[in-house]
Amino acid sequence: MTDVAREAGCSQATVSFVLNHAPGIKLSAETKQRVFEAARRLGYAVPALPVPASRGRRIGFIADQLATSPEAMVAIEGLTQAARAGGDVVLVAQTHNDVELEAELIRTFVEQRVAALVYMTIFTREVVLPEALIGLEMPVYLLNCYTTSQAYPAVVPSEIAGGQRSTRHLIESGHRRIATITGEIWMEAAQDRLKGYRRALATADIPFDPALVVEGDWSASAGYDATRQLLALPEPPTAIFCQNDRTAIGCYEALKEGGYHIPRDMAVVGYDDEEISRHLHPRLTTSLLPHRAMGQWIVEQLGESVPGQGRYPLVKLECPLIERDSVAAPKV
Repeated sequence: MTDVAREAGCSQATVSFVLNHAPGIKLSAETKQRVFEAARRLGYAVPALPVPASRGRRIGFIADQLATSPEAMVAIEGLTQAARAGGDVVLVAQTHNDVELEAELIRTFVEQRVAALVYMTIFTREVVLPEALIGLEMPVYLLNCYTTSQAYPAVVPSEIAGGQRSTRHLIESGHRRIATITGEIWMEAAQDRLKGYRRALATADIPFDPALVVEGDWSASAGYDATRQLLALPEPPTAIFCQNDRTAIGCYEALKEGGYHIPRDMAVVGYDDEEISRHLHPRLTTSLLPHRAMGQWIVEQLGESVPGQGRYPLVKLECPLIERDSVAAPKV
């Protein structure tokens, strides 16, 4: 929608209203036509008018947090758009990690006879499912989380491969002294992106230097402080892999404050492909978290699993690298 909005010369909200055929929104025929034409020029499939939800299934969606980051809403959008194509409707609820509320929501969805339940966590992690989910006769799907038993279909981002791909891109651009600013290292996403970083270095026969790894907390402030720490090294890096885009914002500020030009003096790579990455100067090379595709994957699996029967392999979806303007070869 961001791409289409830029092409059509309107807001992302307008694109959403047009492509989702939102009722009650008064937009001119000219605006609608402009959005449709922009979408087609960019190669996107223009959705047909939705099938009435009453003709399809109801899908229950439970998440621990919705407002903490945009990923949950992106996953819900991917799920609802794919579901609507088949006439299904998605019912969304948030638990705020309240165990009693979680159990009550599950009971409510069961009473409403939903066709399936989707259970999502905002941070990728192993979970112990609430007892209310165990033994249900309806399919249960795990989004951005998984269990050791593998008793339920589960989908997560392929974070190790994403970290490896980001680092390899810098190596292929000619860099050998590559730093990384991690998130909070207790989180699986930070651990896995760091594993990918180390794998890429090892594959290229580049020695691992712990001085080039700085732990942050996913914030712009942490990115700023970590970058200043890296620039103060006797031999600073020539490239920095920021493990999320907010960290990259702080990294940009510290580099510009220190008189560094991006990417001539320092290459920078982010992660997550948040909206801000398109508007930084220069535009940030980053990786796309596949939450929309994860939501669509759930819909594709509906009816494929039988509750309580067998083990399901953990599905990991690729985090594609979005190449923009923040990477160049190091200065000779």
